[in-house]
Amino acid sequence: MAAEILMLCSGKGGTGKSTVSVLTGASLAAQGKRVLLIELDSGLRSVDIIAGVYGKTVYDIEDVLCGRCEGRKAIVDSPLYPGLSVISAPYEGGEVAPAPLQRLAAAVRPFYDFVLLDTAAGMGAPFAAAAQVADRALLVLTPDPVALRDGRIVADRLLAGRRPQSRVRLVMNRVQKHSFGKNAPVADLDECIDTVGAQLIGVIPESRELQQAAMAGVALPRDCAAAAAGRALAKRLCGNRVPLTLW
Repeated sequence: MAAEILMLCSGKGGTGKSTVSVLTGASLAAQGKRVLLIELDSGLRSVDIIAGVYGKTVYDIEDVLCGRCEGRKAIVDSPLYPGLSVISAPYEGGEVAPAPLQRLAAAVRPFYDFVLLDTAAGMGAPFAAAAQVADRALLVLTPDPVALRDGRIVADRLLAGRRPQSRVRLVMNRVQKHSFGKNAPVADLDECIDTVGAQLIGVIPESRELQQAAMAGVALPRDCAAAAAGRALAKRLCGNRVPLTLW
């Protein structure tokens, strides 16, 4: 069965999109799925550290898309999360165009259950290319007015391409107990959903464990709240009904 391709995107930077991309991929892999995570954020490479493949990559996505190597030569298995493989972005330069990305997607689809595209912040070339390839989009935002406003612009762009509204889903990241309320900039999760105009599929709590694991390039502890949220998100992506809880 061919892989489902998911793009993870955001409006503004700093929403934790790449960390959520690795968390999502690792959580899907823990469900027994074969997952390939492709990082498209050229010049701001971080997935290699978060997924634990730093220093293990020889080729990157630029090498693949411009034809310097076959896709399989750029794929590196994560030593932290069995079942998760990665193609890293280059440290600098590189261009992501729709046609070569479509060819790569067609080549890898038969070998995976999910292919995740970690796009760059905003709506530049990586976003545009991924939008033409992806079956579904996960919009990763934080609970603040700027991120939500920019997220609405991104959601509108995705939906303008005749993508059904059900194929664009919202993931709220870095959520804390004091993120919402009378004295907070955002009242509640309903305000997030209404502002962005996308159905909520996951809530990832603010997590020191997640930040420390990402920065150090080590595996996330399975018993932490962020790991539990990742497992719930993965199950929903696989079509299971899992109650949405904040903590």
